[in-house]
Amino acid sequence: MIDRYTDPEMGQIWSEDNRYRKFLEVELAVCAVQAERGVIPAEAWDAIREKAAFDSKRVAEIESVTHHDVIAFLTSVAEHVGPASRYIHMGMTSSDMLDTATSLQLRESGGLILSILTEFRDILGKRAVEFKDAVCIGRTHGIHAEPTTFGLKLALWTDEIRRHMERLNMAIETISVGKISGAVGTFAHLDPEVEERTCEKLGIQFAPVSTQVIQRDRHAFYLSVLAGIGATLEKIAIEIRHLQKTEVLEAEEYFAKGQKGSSSMPHKRNPIICERIAGLARLLRTNALAGFENVALWHERDISHSSVERVILADSNILAYYMLKKAKTLIEKLLVYPENMINNLNRTNGLIYSQVLLLKLVDKGLSREDAYALVQKPAMECWKTGESYLDVVGRDEAIAEHLSHDEIAQCFDLKVQLRNVDLIFKRLHLIA
Repeated sequence: MIDRYTDPEMGQIWSEDNRYRKFLEVELAVCAVQAERGVIPAEAWDAIREKAAFDSKRVAEIESVTHHDVIAFLTSVAEHVGPASRYIHMGMTSSDMLDTATSLQLRESGGLILSILTEFRDILGKRAVEFKDAVCIGRTHGIHAEPTTFGLKLALWTDEIRRHMERLNMAIETISVGKISGAVGTFAHLDPEVEERTCEKLGIQFAPVSTQVIQRDRHAFYLSVLAGIGATLEKIAIEIRHLQKTEVLEAEEYFAKGQKGSSSMPHKRNPIICERIAGLARLLRTNALAGFENVALWHERDISHSSVERVILADSNILAYYMLKKAKTLIEKLLVYPENMINNLNRTNGLIYSQVLLLKLVDKGLSREDAYALVQKPAMECWKTGESYLDVVGRDEAIAEHLSHDEIAQCFDLKVQLRNVDLIFKRLHLIA
C-alpha cells in the first residue's frame, strides 16, 4: 500500500542514506566554519571537503560492534578522510549532529507536504466553484435539516486546508533550528559563533538555548499539525463515505475500469480510499501523542525519545504526504450526482422549510413557543403520512389565521434559503 522509504519524494528524505547525508552536511558545515575561523588548518579542511564520504553498509558493520550509530558513522567517514578526520566532530556531541540533521529532514519534509497541501486546497476550491449551485440537503445528527449546496461542503474543506497551511508554515519555522552547543548546551568546547554560523550555512535558525538536545515541544507541535491535517482528511473521507451509501449516492469515489470491489459480490463499488484515509489518520494522531510524550526528558537529556522518533518522524511525514496524494486524486476524480441530491432533498416532502415558516409566524407577532407548536404539529403528521408539508400546512386552520396562502408558499422558496451562497464564496475569495 505505502512504499515507505523507496518513495521517490518523501520516502527518500527518510531513507538511511539520506539520513547519513544530512549527518555529513552538518559536520561539513561545522568544519567549514572552523576552517574560516582558523581552527582547522587549510590543508586539513581541503582534505575533509574533498574526501568526506560514508558507506552505509560499513556504518552498519561498525555499529554492530559499537552499538552507537554516530560513532559508527564518524568512523566510516574517518576511513575515507584519513588523518584530517581528527577535526571532524571536534568539540561536538552526538545530538549536535543528530538533532540538527533531523531538523533539516523535517524542514524538507514539511516543504513537500506544504506543496501538496497547497495543490489539494486548489483542487478543492476549483470543485467547490464547480458545484457552488448544486443544491443538496444539509444534515444535522444525520437527519435532514435545511438545504445547502455541495459546493459549500467543498468550500468549507478548502478553508480548513488553508488554515492547516498556515499552521504547517509555523510548524516548519518552529522545527527549522539547529544546535551546536555541546553535551549540556553550555558551549563548553565550542564558541557560540560556531553554532550561529553553522546554522546560517544550513539555512536554519539556531536554538537560542538548549540542553544536549533541541527541545521536543518543537517536534510535538510539528507532529500535532500533521495529525490535524489527517483529522481533516478523515473528516472529508467520512463525509464522502456517507454520501456514497447506496440509499444516498450523492457522491462516489471514482471506480476505475477493471477495478474490483468485493471478492464475493461483483456488484460492489466500495469507498476504499476514503476508508484507507480514515484508518491512517488514527496513526497520525497516535504518533502525535508519542511526540508529546517525548517532551519530558530527564534533566539535560536522556534517550527515551530517540527510539520513538526513529519511527514516528519518518512515518508521520510519509503518511501525511501519502494521504494528501490520495485525497487530492479522490477529489479530482470524485463522481458527483446532483440529480440524486435533489431527489434526496425532496424525500421529506418539504419538511426542510419548517424553520422559515416558524420565523414567518414570529414576524406576525406570535411567541416563538406558540409558533413552534403550530409548525411542529403538521410536521409530525407529515412524518407519519408522507404527505406534502405544504399541503398539510395549507389546510391548517390555526396557521391560516396568521398567514395567507401566498405567504405560506413563499416560505417554501429554495432560492430564499440559499440567497447567501455567493456571498460565502466571495468571503473565501473563491469567486470575484
